Amino acid sequence: MNRLLEIVRSFADRRVVVIGDAIADQFLYGNISRVSREAPVFILRHEQTQTVPGGAANCAMNLASLGAHVSLIAAVGNDEPGRELRAKLEAAGVDVNGVIVSDKIQTTTKVRILAGQSHSNKQQVIRIDYEGADAVDTLPRDSILTALNSALNSADAIIISDYNYGVVDDRAIALIRESSPPAVLVDSRFHLSKFKGFTAATPNEDEVEHLLGRSVTSKHELELAARSLKEQLGYRALLVTRGAHGMMLLDDNADPIHIPAVGAQQSVDVTGAGDTVIATFALGVASDASFVDAARLANYAGGLVVMKRGTASITAGELEHSILSTEH
Repeated sequence: MNRLLEIVRSFADRRVVVIGDAIADQFLYGNISRVSREAPVFILRHEQTQTVPGGAANCAMNLASLGAHVSLIAAVGNDEPGRELRAKLEAAGVDVNGVIVSDKIQTTTKVRILAGQSHSNKQQVIRIDYEGADAVDTLPRDSILTALNSALNSADAIIISDYNYGVVDDRAIALIRESSPPAVLVDSRFHLSKFKGFTAATPNEDEVEHLLGRSVTSKHELELAARSLKEQLGYRALLVTRGAHGMMLLDDNADPIHIPAVGAQQSVDVTGAGDTVIATFALGVASDASFVDAARLANYAGGLVVMKRGTASITAGELEHSILSTEH
């Protein structure tokens, strides 16, 4: 317990660079008032709309909330979601000099509509995604690379947060390799094969199945699949997130390490939980923790954030309290 607490208290001395796809997560809340006369659908009376940083921006928010010095390298449009995203990052203490604003792209925005009765919990009923169709071709590549090159010099760790919107291209990957940072951790939606030879990654079970092209139906099959994936990618460690089943870590040890989930078994909201997990795992690795201790901290962090509604982050104080409550 004391070792884990010491690691958390060292987070404030760490510098982490996040490069990836920044997303504006919008949550539109409303009450169901009546059934429409025009069609057999409910009418939702709007209450409020909240915009919070998502994707790579959520990863950066979690790092800042945990006390680290954070630089985000990303691109947003010169639009209202982009401006709000940048402002919230800056207010949280994230270095946004590398968040490039461009008139040629649209900020990727995911609108989640949550509905319910006046005094009941709101439930997500639909999600609407706004994505620039030609964003990959119009991204400000040179500006992104310049910002990345400037940020890499003092980083204790790099996080690649790839949501498949094109910010992390081959040139960015090559630049990261050339800089030889102490640690590079990867979170990629089904494209981990692009990021071979880095330090570690945090796929979930579905992503492991997708990458290997076969289903996993037992713990033993998952262990074999993850071991095969780790060897293919050339990573030092692979942390597989398993929802209510916790996590499984593969590192240099002979046997996989299964880490049971902490906290309530029934999560409130898993939106963005993977960003919290990799942020905490990366900070642990950057703090010279073993992969096992870093994974245990990430497991605590994941258990905390899924009990919060919407895209959320956790603090170092919350993490310490969870460790004390569970390990004491």
